[in-house]
Amino acid sequence: MEKLIMNGRPVADACKEKIKAKTDAAKAEGKAVTLAILTVGQDPASFVYRKRLLKMTESLGIDSRCVELPETAATEEVVAAVQALNEDASVTGILPMMPMPKQVNSKRVGAALAPEKDMDCLNPVNGGALLMGNGRRAACTPRACLAILKFYGIPLDGKHAVVLGRSNVVGKPVALLLLQENCTVTVCHSHTKNLTELLRQADIIVAAIGKAGFVTRDMVKPGAVIVDVGINVTENGIVGDVAPDALENASAYTPVPGGVGVVSNVMMMDALAGNL
Repeated sequence: MEKLIMNGRPVADACKEKIKAKTDAAKAEGKAVTLAILTVGQDPASFVYRKRLLKMTESLGIDSRCVELPETAATEEVVAAVQALNEDASVTGILPMMPMPKQVNSKRVGAALAPEKDMDCLNPVNGGALLMGNGRRAACTPRACLAILKFYGIPLDGKHAVVLGRSNVVGKPVALLLLQENCTVTVCHSHTKNLTELLRQADIIVAAIGKAGFVTRDMVKPGAVIVDVGINVTENGIVGDVAPDALENASAYTPVPGGVGVVSNVMMMDALAGNL
């Protein structure tokens, strides 16, 4: 079976061109285009992610602002910092980096974001709009999944999509986005019975469970499309949630690394451009 490898780089490059054009047009009109990144503490992963985002903003001509609060910051201090950025007309979008220290109520931080400046769908207003089917905002990784499927021309209307994982950052929102595309969606999780049987019914599998090689060949029907969101660090390197032998049954799949992750970062800039 001839397979389509849905690499993320072409998708990301195409998105960057559109974002750059929109950003340049906005700046030509005198509009400020600024991404504010808020960090609390010294979480290494957050700073690595921030570094990548700052590099991308620079390449796209987007201004950036870093707000750093100490590890000991209370929820009220973080919320106050968010509110100050809400009121700053020069700030186009705000990204509070998660996870935050345990003493910080992340839900309150998300709720404090102005919905129109919420870059990662942390405000319940945006989450509710997505649930109602009329919201364009969603977390970056779910949006990356849809961007890849559309870029490679994968038919979605009427297809049965099975989402493996029900997290608020990937599983639930990607299921809602697929519903908006008229897919029939089944969401599976740790309590799902007959998981293999359900996965074998899928035209499209979105694997976001965080377990290396969890999806095996017997779970994938011939011709299925696989979107592997998993990023699992093993002694053999970074691998996805889908085992290599399962990809033999697929007609199209995203590689790990080089697939969804490449597009996710760009979706942050796409969300920002959506405010221009």
